[in-house]
Amino acid sequence: MILNRQKKVPLAEQSLTEFLGRILREVKFAEAEVSIAFVSDTEIAKWNQNYRHKKGPTDVLSFPALSKRRAERHAKRKLTTGVWAKSAGGFLGDIAIAPETARRYAKKNGRTLDNEIRILMLHGVLHLMGYDHDSKSDYGQMNRIEQKLRRRLGLA
Repeated sequence: MILNRQKKVPLAEQSLTEFLGRILREVKFAEAEVSIAFVSDTEIAKWNQNYRHKKGPTDVLSFPALSKRRAERHAKRKLTTGVWAKSAGGFLGDIAIAPETARRYAKKNGRTLDNEIRILMLHGVLHLMGYDHDSKSDYGQMNRIEQKLRRRLGLA
């Protein structure tokens, strides 16, 4: 589900909803539910401070429905969607994306805003699945998986 709670950056919500479905099919969570809220820089900055103790806006935040341990177990075992849906209740979690910040990062990285938003959606879903590039035990795993999925999804 896509919720657009900001007004500064126009978004193609239907196209993004369809792309979210593609992401979920690609990661074998086709039956899972994910909500993505597009929010203002002000709102995401508050959440970034409250949840990560970091000042200022960020581009994406993820709020998994499963505990990190359970999500990692599901991701590592690569369970089929049906098995996962029964054990996890079908809801993967929530993602917040700040399109204003995404627009700045897109310009900095030489990408279109649409591509940047889609990359952030993928990145957020991977976090919901238990991947964490900030952990000491990741050893680049999340980045490798994300790069592979970007290629498969046609993202630069």
